[in-house]
Amino acid sequence: MAEPPVPIPDPAFARPAPVIDLFAPALYANRELSWLDFNDRVLAEAYDERNPLLERIRFLAITSSNLDEFYSKRLGWLQTVIQSDPMQLTVDGLTAIEQRQLVRERGAAMRAAIDSCWTEELAPRLAAYGFRIVRMDELGPAERERIDEYFQRSIFPVLTPLVVDPAHPFPFISGGSLSLVMNVHLPGSSQFRFARVKVPENRPRFVEAGEGQLLRIEDLIAAHFDMLFPGAVVAQWRLMRVLRSAEMGASGEEADDLLEVIEYGLERRRLADAVSLELTGPLPAARLELLLDELHLTEDDVLITEHTLDKADLFEIAALPVPGESFPPFTPPVPSAFRSVDADATLFQVLAQRDVLVHHPYESFDGTIVRFIEEASADRNVLAIKHTTYRTNPDSPILEALIRAARRGKQVAVLVELTARFDEANNIEWARKLEDAGVHVAYGNPAEKIHGKIALVVREEALGVRMYAHIGTGNYHSRSARVYTDLGLFTSDEGICLDLLRVFNHLTGFGHRLETEHLLVAPVNLRHELEWRVRREIDAARAGRPARVIFKMNALEDPAFCRLLYQASAAGVAVDLIVRGICRLRPGVPGLSERIRVQSVIGRFLEHSRIYCFENDGDREYFIGSADVMKRNLDERIEVLAPIRDPEHRRHLREVLDMLLADERQTWTLHDRTWTHRATNQSKGVQQRLLELAPFS
Repeated sequence: MAEPPVPIPDPAFARPAPVIDLFAPALYANRELSWLDFNDRVLAEAYDERNPLLERIRFLAITSSNLDEFYSKRLGWLQTVIQSDPMQLTVDGLTAIEQRQLVRERGAAMRAAIDSCWTEELAPRLAAYGFRIVRMDELGPAERERIDEYFQRSIFPVLTPLVVDPAHPFPFISGGSLSLVMNVHLPGSSQFRFARVKVPENRPRFVEAGEGQLLRIEDLIAAHFDMLFPGAVVAQWRLMRVLRSAEMGASGEEADDLLEVIEYGLERRRLADAVSLELTGPLPAARLELLLDELHLTEDDVLITEHTLDKADLFEIAALPVPGESFPPFTPPVPSAFRSVDADATLFQVLAQRDVLVHHPYESFDGTIVRFIEEASADRNVLAIKHTTYRTNPDSPILEALIRAARRGKQVAVLVELTARFDEANNIEWARKLEDAGVHVAYGNPAEKIHGKIALVVREEALGVRMYAHIGTGNYHSRSARVYTDLGLFTSDEGICLDLLRVFNHLTGFGHRLETEHLLVAPVNLRHELEWRVRREIDAARAGRPARVIFKMNALEDPAFCRLLYQASAAGVAVDLIVRGICRLRPGVPGLSERIRVQSVIGRFLEHSRIYCFENDGDREYFIGSADVMKRNLDERIEVLAPIRDPEHRRHLREVLDMLLADERQTWTLHDRTWTHRATNQSKGVQQRLLELAPFS
């Protein structure tokens, strides 16, 4: 049942407080459009001349990749909603049909801005360094001979020309792949046929044709149509790309073997409905009609551009050797607490005495988390290791260490989240490897993704069995740990470790009741505990005491929590939100959210850490963990937040939050519905300053 309208006090005037309906759609930003706002902020980094050239190109590739993923995930989701209930309203009052139209318009504008940034800004600057993307007719005889030889040796054997005629049905076009489509007049035929050549995804997009000359692979293929269609006439070729939905069906689908269900879901995704069609120029009406009919699309789903497709491939260009045009390399240090361990000691002896808080990528992931698991694997006194895997790299040193631990006779349990979007295949492969090595592999409850980043080591010691835990904000992924900002707590605190053991037992045993005393765990008590602490700040503000909350997160999407933060602002609580992506509330609205400040930090590293801070009458409480303020994180996933109690660690979190809030180099500010880049002349942003301060202990 809906809550009644909340009276908003106005301390400046002695008059009846206005009544604001906190369920009014106008108070909430649309989720999809808010995410597109985030990608606009990433795109701004590609335009920002303060960034090195190759980094600007990398930001452009990230923007393009982000947009592709958004189309597959969110436009695919909107298509699914429209099929079932086209007039379904979201909290902001828009129907799915209205959202789809707005997304299409914003998406087309964003792709145009990406194209403009490349052609007008970045490509000319790259040419000044001697690197140009050229056409075949710009190559000299020597370069042409070299590139022809490369095509015959490395490209031609991989290609499969396909012609659509009564004997050859329309080919399946996989999502995200590039294809050359054309009209082909075959010998002895009285008409042109539709043909398609898929661009091989296992070949570089940009081929070195000569010194500083780069040729797009599609242009190279088009220049050799005579080899692919000997004796035929090829006309009106275009580059084409289809994006398909990433929806895989209901997460709670019944099955005897969840792994088989996910594998089947991956095949369904490969064959999933198309959501958009992109072309580098118009097609004859009959050919376009054929494509739309086979792909089950309409003309509204088509984007025609003069520019090349798939700017995500600019990651290849960002790797070119242009001195001085990349961020300076750095080697993350190991925290002093772990550096002080001598050859005869172990990390567990350190952790038995004190907690250790690590901050990536400013501090080493391999020298802390990987080392923790590897030492546990090799330590003869370790009895058991429990671990969760959401996203990890294909060559994960952590999972390899767990396999070695199992082979050494230790009890190893790994919770593998098979439904981590776009990582399902990698996780399935690891699940099989782990099972083959004797690891106890579980997949958790099919209705609840295991998103918590947790590990537990059980060790036999002189005084009895002792447990050691790691609770983090980021994935156990060595590669992403170099570019994502994340926090991790190592502790041997008996209460926290016992809570974590209960969480693991709940996950592997499917217990219906889970109780924790120290950890905040979704979907058990996380929402309640966070909301209770916000209400405690509201009570403090109404009593005239200092009241403040500071949240750092990836997304603020949950409508109920937005309403609570509106109430907190109206009561006098200072609300500071550092939100990387989606933010559904409107800060700075008179009489509603004047005490809410929303910022977003965009830079070299992806801000991924989650920190929740409550003033608590001057004795600040801090929590870190895996959960954002989204309904799915609070109610539908397994998430874990850990309290940070050590004074030194709390001081570090306070300094980090203060630096983020004060930053004027990388920060955007949201006022009502508009994001503004502070963009002062401050020479160093918060991320660079943290790089220079590391290690922190």
